[in-house]
Amino acid sequence: MRMLKTFSVAPLLPNRLKVLQDLAHNIWWCWHPNAIDLFRRLDNELWEQLNHNPVALLGTIDQEKLKSVSEDEGFLAHMQRVMGEFEAYMSEPRWFQKTYPEPPKDITGNPMLIAYFSAEFGMTDCLPVYSGGLGVLAGDHLKSASDLSLPLVGVGLLYSQGYFRQYLNADGWQQEAYPFYDYANTPAEPYYNEEGMPTTIELDYPDRKITVQVWQVKVGRVKLFLLDTNLPSNSPADREITARLYGGDLEMRIKQEVLLGIGGIRVLAKIGLNPTVCHINEGHSAFLVLERIRNLMVTRGLSFEEAREVTTCGNVFTTHTPVPAGNDVFPSAMMDKYFSQYYSSIGLSRKQFMALGRQNANDENEPFCMTVLALRLAAHSNGVSRLHGDVSRRMWQRVWPDVPVEEVPIKHITNGIHISSWISHDMVDLLERYLGLKWREDPADRKIWDRVNRIPDAELWRTHERRRERLVEFSRRRLRQQLIRRGATKTEIMQSEEALDPEALTIGFARRFATYKRGTLLMRDMERFIRLLSDQRRPVQIIFAGKAHPRDAEGKDLIRQIIHLARREDLRRRVVFLEDYDINVARSLVQGVDVWLNTPRRPMEASGTSGMKVACNGGLNMSILDGWWDEGYNTENGWAIGSGEMYDDSQYQDQVESQAIYDTLEKEVVPLFYDRGPDNLPRKWIEKMKGSLATLSPEYNTSRMVQEYAQQSYVPAAEWAIQMTQNDYVNAIGLSKWKQGLYQNWAAIRFDSVEQTSGDKLTVGNQLEIRASVRLGDLKPDDIEVQLYTGRIDGHGQLSMTQAVPMECINSNSHVHLFKGSIPCDKTGIHGYGVRVVPKNKDLRNPYEPGLILWA
Repeated sequence: MRMLKTFSVAPLLPNRLKVLQDLAHNIWWCWHPNAIDLFRRLDNELWEQLNHNPVALLGTIDQEKLKSVSEDEGFLAHMQRVMGEFEAYMSEPRWFQKTYPEPPKDITGNPMLIAYFSAEFGMTDCLPVYSGGLGVLAGDHLKSASDLSLPLVGVGLLYSQGYFRQYLNADGWQQEAYPFYDYANTPAEPYYNEEGMPTTIELDYPDRKITVQVWQVKVGRVKLFLLDTNLPSNSPADREITARLYGGDLEMRIKQEVLLGIGGIRVLAKIGLNPTVCHINEGHSAFLVLERIRNLMVTRGLSFEEAREVTTCGNVFTTHTPVPAGNDVFPSAMMDKYFSQYYSSIGLSRKQFMALGRQNANDENEPFCMTVLALRLAAHSNGVSRLHGDVSRRMWQRVWPDVPVEEVPIKHITNGIHISSWISHDMVDLLERYLGLKWREDPADRKIWDRVNRIPDAELWRTHERRRERLVEFSRRRLRQQLIRRGATKTEIMQSEEALDPEALTIGFARRFATYKRGTLLMRDMERFIRLLSDQRRPVQIIFAGKAHPRDAEGKDLIRQIIHLARREDLRRRVVFLEDYDINVARSLVQGVDVWLNTPRRPMEASGTSGMKVACNGGLNMSILDGWWDEGYNTENGWAIGSGEMYDDSQYQDQVESQAIYDTLEKEVVPLFYDRGPDNLPRKWIEKMKGSLATLSPEYNTSRMVQEYAQQSYVPAAEWAIQMTQNDYVNAIGLSKWKQGLYQNWAAIRFDSVEQTSGDKLTVGNQLEIRASVRLGDLKPDDIEVQLYTGRIDGHGQLSMTQAVPMECINSNSHVHLFKGSIPCDKTGIHGYGVRVVPKNKDLRNPYEPGLILWA
């Protein structure tokens, strides 16, 4: 049937309740327990049915009930308290204002603005624009940016079908469903222009233009803009661009990434926002760097190289995966299809353009990599844990040829979680009693978390036991629904009420079922596994959850194996798999488990954040020393599986580490949990819980993380970007010209000689003086820096613990320049050195960015 016109229907709220509409459309409520309880109070059962969606709740609830509530003085008092909290939150000065009372301002006098781009955002149950950890981290990033009052906006896509919904068939194979979501009935709203019309832009695709509509989600003080192509004016194929997250083929992926990166920049311009800094959260949005350059070329008349200098210093890039397949690459033919017109619009040849996304710029067979594009055109790049930073430097070293691994310009900022979004209400009440209120305002303050030791053991344990009981109740309810949907027998459905024991040691394992995460490692020795779970005196149970990628047959088979195991008569009360892993399931799990098990194949877990969510709820981690746990584990706050070894033989590695899991569980974890005194309290276990809370919560949270991004990346990037725009871009233009001369003359640089003034045997306290004679061609000594690169010799004969020591030019003539430098001999042992030349310019923040380095 053909539709003539659309219209919208808004809920009819009594005057005294109208403020609820504003509250519902700002997801601040989702991390404030009093606000959640307020909506639950309207109709708790309906709240659960509607997936914790206050907008849908207000539009669905019976009008008579609303009228009755509007006359309930208790409810009205509760509402006034919540609105008071909300208004104070939105108006009071916070960390950013206190730390940067005069933030950097651009050439128009506007304060700095950060635009955070991500392909997914996991913020709350009723906005399904996320798939997993990357999106949840992005959502937590926005929430902490709001808590800290950073001048930040988010940019993403509005997926009409979200990520897939998971259900299992009778044999346990994962099936995918893609329901359409009614975003008009969620906290997302169309972004209207001054004329009251929805804001749209046009975006070029091959042989056509598409229309993109803008939606907004208010995240406390921060706004998230979401781009949508599901519009009647677009063709059916183009409406599909924002249908599914990570759905479709490679061509759909490039369409989405053009929309996110290039379309996202155009949307911000359309609504009057000019970001000083753009944060590229994973490579999906990296095309934005090109659009920022094109904008400056069009509006300011700059060349590509000049515009590149301006925009690069204002780009921040975070890489999230050490798995090569997780970094998007596009074949040259596909890039030609979508960018052949774009090449000329930014003044580049095809070869020059393709070189921006290739590790080897001269390799015509290398595809275009989004991660390489972001690394080349971002002044600040980082991994998401200390170990991942090291892995990333090794992984992407070819982008900076001849640069030692330890100097590759990729640092790390370890991930965190937004504690208020993941901690249980019960734990909030407990912490407020003994830690006060400031842990929520400043969760990174270690002194506050030291007060955890004031909590009586009995109170902490009872609080945790309540959460385990609720997890068991939640799991039984979900299991029953799964069995009914799957067409199970009445007996099986009735048996679901017996699944799990609310007093047994409960292990949680929930994550994406990629093979490297080894979801079935615990079941490698089935006899030992069954013996562990079947002990009547000291019972152990495990709850699994997670999705496999729709095209990952191996990952799906891991899930099928778990389902078959859970159907065994001797294990059906001890093993449960919860379908359709999402924020709601994750919240119940991390708040209720005793132990969180994590078994990635090191070093393939970039960070991981689920274990951090467990820690703030009093649970304990047991994990391979990978990602964040490699730096978070201190022997007293959980358990490590192995000692960080890496093996060439993956089968042997699986065998060794599966045995380590059994040993740790049998000899340490289970005995500690069931070691009870006369009061039935596991005192040593509780001591470990407190150690975990006190050491992990203040460190692994997004408040600390976002502060680090602000101090190490955002503010320095903004200051540098603004510096490059001053005086009509004179610094950017000068740097660009200087680089052109550098490229033309670099090949003329050569070492005539390198000499040391003493022998090879020195004593502590001596100085080893080195002199280097260098020819620079038409370059001047001020254009370069000659460095001594020195360190200790390791067991492989390589330099380690290195440092670069600048050498001083002590004599020059028109052809040869003499440089002198000294190495202090302050430690015994075998040392070594090299001599190199790198570019030097006051406006060049990273000497490796030009890709030029010469070693003697």
